Amino acid sequence: MNKTKRKIFETSMKLFAKKGYDATSVEDITATVGVAKGTLYYHFSSKEEIFNFLIEEGTKLLLNSVDIKTEKFDNYLDKIKAIVLIEVKIMMKYEDLITILLSQFWGNEGINQTCRKQVFKYIAKIEQIVEEGMNKGEIKKGDPKAIAAGIYGLICSGLVYKLRKKEEMTIMELYKQFEDTIIKGLEV
Repeated sequence: MNKTKRKIFETSMKLFAKKGYDATSVEDITATVGVAKGTLYYHFSSKEEIFNFLIEEGTKLLLNSVDIKTEKFDNYLDKIKAIVLIEVKIMMKYEDLITILLSQFWGNEGINQTCRKQVFKYIAKIEQIVEEGMNKGEIKKGDPKAIAAGIYGLICSGLVYKLRKKEEMTIMELYKQFEDTIIKGLEV
């Protein structure tokens, strides 16, 4: 991604997170980036295309991180721990992206459907790992869909916890909270 496209991407992410998708105009983006509309349209055909690109790239980041980190473990509970740590890291580092995912998940507009599709793709990856862990007897039996949705829900819970705590915390402090309360519940 070239420098201008990256700046449009990053600026859009901040504006969508702060103002919301509907309240952010192409003019807001171009004014903040400091480029002409023609430059924006050279890289993206519309505001919706910027949004879709942002959500798809964010999902790729999550999925690639899960693939890379879970490959290192044979035990499925360790794979789940790795996923939770990834989620905490992503939530802390890319808070704007997570805000957008959570705020645009609901509704029937095209952007809402795109958001749901990408989130469901990520949750399906977690579900597959949970189900494999159950089949191997390494994760407590249960509904893999519910467990995977709950693990994804840690992103939302982590963001809410961070906002309510109102003080700095490290990735490992937040991860430890989830490990102590949630991951232990999956142990056989």
